[in-house]
Amino acid sequence: MGKGMWVFAELAETAVRKVTFEILSNVRPIADKKGEEVCAVFVGKTIPEAAADQCAAYGAHKVYIIEHDALASYTSDGYAKALADFINKQQPSIVLFGATVVGKDLSAKVAAKVNAGLATDCTAINLDDSGNFNVRRPMYAGKVYADIGFPNAPIIMASIRPNVLIPTPPDASKKAAVEKVTPEIAAGDIRVTIVETIKTAAAKVDLTEAEIIISGGRGMKEAANFKMLEEMADVIGATVGASRAAVDAGWKTVSDQVGQTGKVVSPNLYIACGISGSIQHYAGMGTSKVIVAINKDPEAPIFTKCDYGIVDDLFKIVPVMTQELKKLKAEG
Repeated sequence: MGKGMWVFAELAETAVRKVTFEILSNVRPIADKKGEEVCAVFVGKTIPEAAADQCAAYGAHKVYIIEHDALASYTSDGYAKALADFINKQQPSIVLFGATVVGKDLSAKVAAKVNAGLATDCTAINLDDSGNFNVRRPMYAGKVYADIGFPNAPIIMASIRPNVLIPTPPDASKKAAVEKVTPEIAAGDIRVTIVETIKTAAAKVDLTEAEIIISGGRGMKEAANFKMLEEMADVIGATVGASRAAVDAGWKTVSDQVGQTGKVVSPNLYIACGISGSIQHYAGMGTSKVIVAINKDPEAPIFTKCDYGIVDDLFKIVPVMTQELKKLKAEG
């Protein structure tokens, strides 16, 4: 085996984030071709025992567990110090992160510490004809995609957009070697303290990991009207999002915002209700597998980007769709 291809294994409390499995599944064939091992790397205070087996099932040969009392809560100082020190010691060839809130923050800081080349928010990973590792990422608000290589980077780093890579079915028979690591973290290494964590909408799947998203825009007219989107979402197991216009109007919170200045999402199905489809919004959801648009303006830009479009009043269409979806669900 070669130097190793690492995947930062991110936890959402005690559960491994799905994007970790997506990356592991897709980097394993690349590692096999290059004769390198795939390593999942956890950082925290106490990592659940089952997490290592889960990563093995999706392709990890080895699991590193970096544990320290100072890493109980995520801080970029603490996590970056622990991970960068270990990278400098082990010198893997590639380190990949999910392009989550934590992954985007951590990857940039670690890349600076280890002098790595970093590509962010990537939508594909592959080997070129010469066997070199490449990534694909959107540029100019999603207008073009660029294939990027790392010819002079001592270590390659990239963050991968959740939901764009398809994970392989897990194989529970696969096992991985587990190695625990205790990092050296001094009191002055962490300059911030987590005073309080406030949770909202605990039962809702995060937009970045949702497989179905129903978003409302300026056409929703007021906050109370988002209830009809929530009713449809309950039927099909979707998460409700919003455009920037709806958030700026105070109808939804910033955590619900989809777009260039909000969250970037890649669900299997994205339903845009009363959203005109500006390039800034499209930059945040353009990699959705199927896009459905409902808007009474036939000239709305969203209709040039969607797979299916309905030109009509959303207040007539959404309730009908909800009822039809209920019927289909009842039928089986």
